[in-house]
Amino acid sequence: MRRSAYVGLIALFFFLLAAAGLVFVFLEGLGGGSADVPGRAYLEVRLSGPVEEIAPTDSLASVLLGGRPLTMRDLWANMRKAKVDARIQAVLFRVGALQCDWAKANEMREMILDFRRSGKKAVAFIEEAPDCDLEYFAVTACDRIVLHPLGWLGINGLGGYVPFFKGALDKLGVKAEFEHVEEYKTAYNMFTEKGFTPPHREEMESYYGDIFDQYVAAAAKARGKTEAEFRALVDRGFFQGAGAKEAGLVDDCLYEDEVEGLLAKDGRPLARVRFDDYTRVRPSSVGLETGRNKVAVIYAVGTIVSGESLAPLMGGSTVARWIRAARQDASAKAIVLRVDSPGGSSVGSDVVWREVDLARKEKPVIVSMSDVAGSGGYWIAMGATKIVAQPQTLTGSIGVLAGKFSVDGLLAKLGVSAERLVFGERADAFSPFRPFTGEERKVLKDEILWTYERFLAKAGEGRGLERDEVDAVGRGRIWTGRQARERRLVDELGGLTMALGLAKKEAGIDAGEEVRLDVWPRKRTFWQSLVSRPGLGLDLKTAAGRGRVLETLRLLDRPGIWAVMPLWTSPQ
Repeated sequence: MRRSAYVGLIALFFFLLAAAGLVFVFLEGLGGGSADVPGRAYLEVRLSGPVEEIAPTDSLASVLLGGRPLTMRDLWANMRKAKVDARIQAVLFRVGALQCDWAKANEMREMILDFRRSGKKAVAFIEEAPDCDLEYFAVTACDRIVLHPLGWLGINGLGGYVPFFKGALDKLGVKAEFEHVEEYKTAYNMFTEKGFTPPHREEMESYYGDIFDQYVAAAAKARGKTEAEFRALVDRGFFQGAGAKEAGLVDDCLYEDEVEGLLAKDGRPLARVRFDDYTRVRPSSVGLETGRNKVAVIYAVGTIVSGESLAPLMGGSTVARWIRAARQDASAKAIVLRVDSPGGSSVGSDVVWREVDLARKEKPVIVSMSDVAGSGGYWIAMGATKIVAQPQTLTGSIGVLAGKFSVDGLLAKLGVSAERLVFGERADAFSPFRPFTGEERKVLKDEILWTYERFLAKAGEGRGLERDEVDAVGRGRIWTGRQARERRLVDELGGLTMALGLAKKEAGIDAGEEVRLDVWPRKRTFWQSLVSRPGLGLDLKTAAGRGRVLETLRLLDRPGIWAVMPLWTSPQ
């Protein structure tokens, strides 16, 4: 190929790149503006698929990931706007299979109930849902629940199986060697046990039993039944069409085109507004977030690692930097830290805890817990001014663990041998080519006990509890948010709205005053996305930016002490 052809291809590449950039800039301009909303409309919300806390912070990532996912941030903002927006007369929820846990479902429920206080209608439409206890729980907050005339409704309770792999690992010649503090810290029991230990079963039955009790109580009240009557329906399990209506689980059996009649106002139909379009409506256009005071809302989401965030991992340094920026911003009167994390690196967790501790000495820091804020997820929260959790939030799990998998038995079966070459007696302690010695296990246990004592001390300081009081509710045990409040591990039960209200109260801002929200991570433009890691604020063009990312990757490959939740927390 001639040189001129190469030059032409290169020129074409940059032309296409520039054209794509212009398209993205145009789309971002649309996204930052206000969508057209008819004067008489209903908002359509699709409750299905994965539910994230916050959307990708750049346009490029959204496109590469196949569009904008349903997020709690968008749902919360849109429901608040719809409540006060005179153009929105009702909300229609199209219900499918949600990929989230019970705390998020409960917060959705709270959003619907809050919206209904405006006097506007909320209607849920279900075509078919063979196993929908979580989704049904959320939409029992609606005025009406509608099922397709042939739709199958599965209200059959909570249950399932927790797998254990020790027997399979034994056959393979792989050994899971983990020390943990203490008996309820069961994150790796699936690899070290062949079934539930008594403490493991106790905490699982307690946690999910409490969630089931909350589900029954809320759904029974919403559907005008006693708890005994609703439990009997759950035990029956499955209903179809008219059978679901006769049982009082739904209000109507209608086709999709008939549902719009329920939304009509004064006999006239309402126009539809898509959820993604309504997301572009600025809060200020409907009178929200217009005040002179500002509150920083920081999202701490994902498994915690030391160093910088690398999605879907939460880097302790990244989140600490956001908190520090909010602390140093004199215009930010308070900080709301939204946590959805199963924990991870104890060091990464402590890096965030330190910034929370420093910040609360200058301004209120309110934690809002989502589905999970356990172990390291609790560590980063426990130094806050106040902690708000959903009644179903998985939290607590104050405990630590460390260990490795040794594969020497598997390698022997495969005919693989390895020669030891070390300088320092314990240089290969975490090598997978040999098991721990008895002395090494004792040293490891002593190390994690030391970390556990730091966990207890900091939790006690943050929560105003004595060491033994924290240990009594710690030892690795998980709790629901409701159970955690009874044990003084959290202060209030509620969602982001309650956390924001507490932040205003603690900052001396009038409860009725609108505040501006400064959300972290910040949105990034298309061009920033091309040269920077999305959402990190790291410029990969510079040696410092590249170095931070490489350091995070190196830290992921090193042994350490972890404050982390189980991989399989529960039966689903």
